[in-house]
Amino acid sequence: MKFVEKQPADDTLDLVCRMCPLHLLEPGEKLKCLKKGQVLEVLTDYDGALEDIPEWCQKYGQEFMGIEEDEDYYKLYIKKVK
Repeated sequence: MKFVEKQPADDTLDLVCRMCPLHLLEPGEKLKCLKKGQVLEVLTDYDGALEDIPEWCQKYGQEFMGIEEDEDYYKLYIKKVK
């Protein structure tokens, strides 16, 4: 698991208190709106996302940049590659 601090992001997707599997469906839709090289910050309180999102990035050819822990949720960063 790669941890980052104060990672700048071009857009944010708030999935706090959202049910599974939205943490895998919604980032793909949000990334469609970003340009190649831009970074999406995903906010979630779902522990399963810590494994699922990096695996999703690998499967769909996006770059998982890392995780930042906040008091109430996680911030996961995805860079759009394609």
